[in-house]
Amino acid sequence: VNQMANLTLVSSACDVVSTAYASAKESHPYIRSVCDAAEKGVKSVTVATASCVQPVLTTLEPHVAAASEYASKGLDKLGEKLPLLQKPVEQVRIKGCAVPGWQMAWSCRVSHLRSAVKS
Repeated sequence: VNQMANLTLVSSACDVVSTAYASAKESHPYIRSVCDAAEKGVKSVTVATASCVQPVLTTLEPHVAAASEYASKGLDKLGEKLPLLQKPVEQVRIKGCAVPGWQMAWSCRVSHLRSAVKS
């Protein structure tokens, strides 16, 4: 997960989404209250789940380590074959995305990227 999060494309996409989320929360009081409640719920569930899941993770640790190593090698190969993963979102140009406004451009990039990944 850390290796995936450290990919430039993923990291910059998270920054864009985070900025949009923070902006929406600041701009709309109703959205802020819904988001605050959702965040509080997620934190509570995370804390409760962590203590229950820890014994299972300890038992599965060798399998998780093997899967993690395999996934890491796969990400390395993917990074070699898809150099766009090393570019920030703003530098990714996908054919057919000439829509004004960052929200529309982001939506266009995501849909085109999804299609490219499927193919």
